[in-house]
Amino acid sequence: WSQVVSEAEKIVGYPTSFMSLRCLLSDELSNIAMQVRKLVGTKHPLLDTARGFVYDSRNNLQMRGLVILLISKAAGPSTAELSFQHNMVSGIYSSQRSLAEITELIHTAFLVHRGIVNIGELKSCDGPLKDMQFGNKMAVLSGDFLLANACTSLAQLQNTKVVELISSAIGDLVQGIYYENSKSSEENCLTDDIGISTWKEQVFLSHSALLAKSCQAAMELAKHSAEIQDMAFQYGKHMSMSHKLHSDLQPFVKESSSDTMAFSLNSAPAVLHQEFLGREAWIKQIRELQEAIKAGKGVTSAIDLCRCHGNRALAALERFPPSEARAALANIVYAVTRFP
Repeated sequence: WSQVVSEAEKIVGYPTSFMSLRCLLSDELSNIAMQVRKLVGTKHPLLDTARGFVYDSRNNLQMRGLVILLISKAAGPSTAELSFQHNMVSGIYSSQRSLAEITELIHTAFLVHRGIVNIGELKSCDGPLKDMQFGNKMAVLSGDFLLANACTSLAQLQNTKVVELISSAIGDLVQGIYYENSKSSEENCLTDDIGISTWKEQVFLSHSALLAKSCQAAMELAKHSAEIQDMAFQYGKHMSMSHKLHSDLQPFVKESSSDTMAFSLNSAPAVLHQEFLGREAWIKQIRELQEAIKAGKGVTSAIDLCRCHGNRALAALERFPPSEARAALANIVYAVTRFP
């Protein structure tokens, strides 16, 4: 995965690892960072999020911006925008680069907000209450600051359709996180009998909508046709669905994973296993759930589903002309659909 990302960054012209660095190094956020330092030594999750901005080789927080730049380069200039080709750098419009930064800021803002702790569910082992309350204030403040900067930059693009697309993606994220939080207290208990179709809907809202609509918005900024915009949307949607499935599958397919490796009961293998097994048998097997999922059809079905979304993402790419950027987008799909 790291090699795929590194090669893709060379194609778009610069590393995306610090795409939102301009905002992150602003005076306002520097002041917030000074306050966040007071959380060192506590167990507030905001610290882990902050570390992720620097040590990010595993989770690749900047993947969304990279995909937007790649698909912008793969599509190239539209016939309607030939007169503006002088604004392109490495085959990408400056407005598309701005959009990639905006998307990363929105993603980072929601990542920070996800770290807000439910004070009512704290245990004595979580540390002093005042530390958690202070951490929550910092998470709200810094997340809101990033989101405000993203919205200001979005308005500066001066494209109402792009504003509408990204605004709806923010709404999708809020709705998706609400669904996640409504199940957070059940994370290590029995989940609702949601089924894989409901799982797909919820994952689209919380993980796929932002990338899919940002890819579409990038095509709109270059005045590409509705068909190309839809293909960009489809690639972003199905690639990110594959990415989420790949992440869900890691506790079950990694050869080095231990029996106690954490996994979510709302992950795709668990949901599919529940469907195959039936609700009553699922409840009986809950104490041996991880081994039961490994032995059942849930894992293989989730792998098939991951590859299905990957194939649909690749099919969407066929509408783009052959190029290094298109090949890099395909390699990203191959990376998230490959299993041991």
